Amino acid sequence: MTTSSPLTDVPASPHSVWEDVFGMATGVILVSFGLYLLEAAALVTGGTAGLSLLLSLGTGWPFGLLFVLVNLPFFLLAVRRKGWVFSLKSAVSIGAVSGIAYLHPHFLPLPSLIDDLASGIYVAIVGNLMAGTGLLVLFRHGSSLGGFNIVALIAQEQFGWRAGYVQMALDLCVVIGALFVVPVSSVLISALGAALLNVVLVLNHRPGRYTGY
Repeated sequence: MTTSSPLTDVPASPHSVWEDVFGMATGVILVSFGLYLLEAAALVTGGTAGLSLLLSLGTGWPFGLLFVLVNLPFFLLAVRRKGWVFSLKSAVSIGAVSGIAYLHPHFLPLPSLIDDLASGIYVAIVGNLMAGTGLLVLFRHGSSLGGFNIVALIAQEQFGWRAGYVQMALDLCVVIGALFVVPVSSVLISALGAALLNVVLVLNHRPGRYTGY
């Protein structure tokens, strides 16, 4: 005997403008604060956000500026493959994350969070869960944070590859690059956190799983 959900035959419906605005604001705040926690612990994560964190740790340049610069080459790809609506939403999200990155230290200054191994693991878990949930919200409102997110979404739509797995492979390259900037212990913790972020996407963002767009 098979059972069916009462929502099985309900067609996907678009989000309203206000739903998109609230959803994107929620996603941006979750991602930016998760990254702020990781930065305070001198940890990195995946994606262009993780790459920007890595460059910030290595050069001393502000994360917000680097995040915009790193994502610029991916904007043309988004325009060609995903259209202007998605691209503009992503540009707004990238700009908002970069801008809010400058606000967190003023409203909630954090000391160094690298006290011991347990603290580092805890920050990696909380920071990446927040960032992963924020990315999920952005994806479901037709936005992204550029870079690897765009590549992962295009791979899922064009080839049926799960966005989380594609993102995980690309993130691995960033984590390996961290070996040249931060201690090995921090790299291992960062790898754990990046994997957790991608688990959020793998389990919750796949074709046919969500009926809104």
